[in-house]
Amino acid sequence: MTPRSFATTLLRRTMAIALFATLAACAAPPPTTTPEVAGYGVIEEAGFTIDAVPERYVPAQNRKAQVAYAGSERPGTIVVDPYAKVLYLVEEGGTAIRYRVAVGREGRAMRGGSYVGRKAEWPYWTPTANMIRTQPELYADLAGGMEPGPKNPLGARSLYLYRGNRDTMYRIHGTGDYTSIGRATSAGCIRLYNQDIIDLYERVPTGSTVRVRTQAESLEIEGPQPEEPEIIDG
Repeated sequence: MTPRSFATTLLRRTMAIALFATLAACAAPPPTTTPEVAGYGVIEEAGFTIDAVPERYVPAQNRKAQVAYAGSERPGTIVVDPYAKVLYLVEEGGTAIRYRVAVGREGRAMRGGSYVGRKAEWPYWTPTANMIRTQPELYADLAGGMEPGPKNPLGARSLYLYRGNRDTMYRIHGTGDYTSIGRATSAGCIRLYNQDIIDLYERVPTGSTVRVRTQAESLEIEGPQPEEPEIIDG
């Protein structure tokens, strides 16, 4: 083979390889990425990582939203509807910020008014004596409490509700179990996506009033809610 024919053959092979690579790149499917839902993406703070909420677990009706609000509560009041599984932070001008919540048995027992007596970032959690007594298989080993972190049942933030000067033992808190939001659960109080409890936490000072709707009020304002199976925690 002459030098000229060798160079021609090499050039043709190089061009063929380049063409093959181009065609292969065009035929390859685009990389699969799951876009984060605005406001529900990954959060890195205090040495912890809060995972993004997958889109299928944060449908439009579950996302934080500013809505019209015609209630009589004063701006700054937190209104909890454990039947419709929503929480409102009342604003000036006839609006409120609506958050979707999950409600545990403890949350369904909340009644009347209270106030935010204490706030905590990345709180410790200790099961109540009643939880340990009634479900020792779940809570006995945690009687000494659980360190803060994404797997802690109180999540990234907790609002501790008081009446008078006494802790009611009710909490509004975060959760890493984003599959539970909008549903009834077997344990816990009022839980929000971690991303939402962080937002609420920054908006409400200690001393903020908390009001829980009755079932009659919920039916009148929110309408009847569909029946759904309870999520068994643990």
